[in-house]
Amino acid sequence: MKRVVVTGLGVVAPIGHGLAEFESGLREGRSGIRYQPELAALEFGCRVAGVPECLDELWPRYFPPQLQRGIDRYAGIGCIAGLDCWEDAGLCKPSPDRVDWDTAIVFGSGIGGIETIGRNLVPETDSGRVRRLGSAIPERIMGSSISARLAGLLGVGGQVTSNSSACATGAEAIANAWWMIREGRAVRSIAGGCEGVSPYTWAGFDAMRVLCSAFNDAPSRASRPMSATARGFVPASGGGALMLEDLEVAQQRGARIYAEIVGVAVNCGGHRNGGTMTAPNPEGAQRCIRQALDSAGIRGEDVDLISGHLTATTADPREIANWRAALGVTPENFPAINAPKSLFGHALGAAGAIESVACVLQLHHQFVHPSINCEDLHPELQWCERAIVRNAEARDLRIVAKASFGFGDVNGCLVFRRWEN
Repeated sequence: MKRVVVTGLGVVAPIGHGLAEFESGLREGRSGIRYQPELAALEFGCRVAGVPECLDELWPRYFPPQLQRGIDRYAGIGCIAGLDCWEDAGLCKPSPDRVDWDTAIVFGSGIGGIETIGRNLVPETDSGRVRRLGSAIPERIMGSSISARLAGLLGVGGQVTSNSSACATGAEAIANAWWMIREGRAVRSIAGGCEGVSPYTWAGFDAMRVLCSAFNDAPSRASRPMSATARGFVPASGGGALMLEDLEVAQQRGARIYAEIVGVAVNCGGHRNGGTMTAPNPEGAQRCIRQALDSAGIRGEDVDLISGHLTATTADPREIANWRAALGVTPENFPAINAPKSLFGHALGAAGAIESVACVLQLHHQFVHPSINCEDLHPELQWCERAIVRNAEARDLRIVAKASFGFGDVNGCLVFRRWEN
């Protein structure tokens, strides 16, 4: 089995586009949650969200005019992250007449092109104006639009596919790409997740009353994982991409190596023992974490940092209890834990990918980012207060574990290790 390393990163997030701005936001503990007038006009209960800024300015920088009109916002965000990842990996610019048969793409989304469906497809169809839709509608709304578009921009000829596993999508994409390279089915793969900016994406969650509506007048305080006053998750959008590569090939071409991915696991709790479409089976979550550790050949006490899924819902205490059980550690040696969604909200299918970029940056630069808005810690989490990172600081990190849990009782866990020659 081949070893798999990370040689490139790309990110479009509410706290910044590009690695420098994103890392700065992590270190500063800067909130990317802002008031959204459109949600107020639509009478949403939650009127704040994490939305990447300056998207309209990015579009002409990355896409030719004809493509700007033919791409849904979700896929465009993902393509920007993917193109940045390719460049960051130090790979050659795509040739207009050459196919890169060695590279693959696994890039998914939880919701896909629903903005185009809501703004164009449904209104025009219901009004009997189908012929006004134009021929680009199918490629804007199809679930594989992101991976297909990115393949065309880069000339990728390996397996090109899009996955969708709710909020575990990003982590699952990385796991799938890891297996592909481990087995020698590709030399490298761009892996990631993306989610668009659309009230149609978030409306159903607002109807479920799982979005935060208690801090509309204080957006930066709205996303509160692990807090006693958490009132639901803050919706977000964005995209994250990682270049996974065969270690030998990366070394042969002199690539900079950020980190090694040493273990992954994905599973489903089967909607049993408390697991449902919207709640995890604790045994499934714990098994997923243990399986990832087993595939990495490490023990629970070897983990230095947990990057939690932690959405600021009632599931937070249960998630951390699952981590404790799966790692088999005591409160005294429970590893450091932080909650990236406290900074930029919950980007659904993009969450695991964006947060994995954060994991790799923390490993590579040896720091931990803070969790904000948990000064009033949930009473069920008092036992692990010492482990919660509240201030950015330098930290000797060797192993970082990242997990994502999604609707459908699906789980994904990734284990990153500091690169050491």
